[in-house]
Amino acid sequence: MTVLEIWFLALALAVDAFIVSFSYGLVINKDRFSSSLKISGATALGQSIMPILGWYGAKSIYHQVEQVDHWIAFAVFSFLGIKVIVDSIKDEEKHQSSGKQKISLRELFLIGVGTSIDAFVSGSLLFFVKSDLCNSVIIIGTTTFICSLVGFNLCRIFKKFSHQPMEVASGIILIGLGCKILVDHLFL
Repeated sequence: MTVLEIWFLALALAVDAFIVSFSYGLVINKDRFSSSLKISGATALGQSIMPILGWYGAKSIYHQVEQVDHWIAFAVFSFLGIKVIVDSIKDEEKHQSSGKQKISLRELFLIGVGTSIDAFVSGSLLFFVKSDLCNSVIIIGTTTFICSLVGFNLCRIFKKFSHQPMEVASGIILIGLGCKILVDHLFL
């Protein structure tokens, strides 16, 4: 994958982090700067660790699936994209927070893990498409941190808008990446 493709993947993966940060930004009034850094750090850490775990997991089974890796990448990216789109349509309220003023360490851990499950699968796909793990993790983690920080701080301006269009766009990006991998492997 090219750097641009990895960046698009990073943006698609960062949408959940952006939404969660946006939601927390709506309700947290005390220690906003500190809270924004904590949430952004938790999501970026999750999005950085999970692709590494997925990459090494895929490496252990690569020889068994080498002939169909492009189909696996296509299927998984398409599945993730469709799931993101369907979830955004089915559950408009899924990212609303509870109105807490402080964020606990446990809550930060759950935010980090919860927003990065799809990054685990993406990490395995990075292995199959022979992408550089270190650069990919840096791009994904940095993009997630920035998107999360922006989401937390822009919430006051954009609190009237729905998050659904961002999630649908994220799903379309994931499906597009899957199609590109398949086309590249079959026709180039």
